[in-house]
Amino acid sequence: MDDLKEIIRQFIIDEYVEDDSEIQYDTPLISGGIVDSFSMVSLKMFLERNHSISIPDSKATVETFDTVNKIYALAKEYMV
Repeated sequence: MDDLKEIIRQFIIDEYVEDDSEIQYDTPLISGGIVDSFSMVSLKMFLERNHSISIPDSKATVETFDTVNKIYALAKEYMV
């Protein structure tokens, strides 16, 4: 399961980081300006399509998607 945390981190790096910034598991993503609300939706869709996770829209918030650790905790909670 910890592999999922790294998969989330790598997806964010591949899709959203334009420079060589290092994204850690606790790096602020939305509040740090790395990920916006549109990116959050595409990350949610990626998790749902590729990892049998069904996150309710009401749970996909700026707070729950602000770090890899928080995204991972949310994903773990809603794994199908």
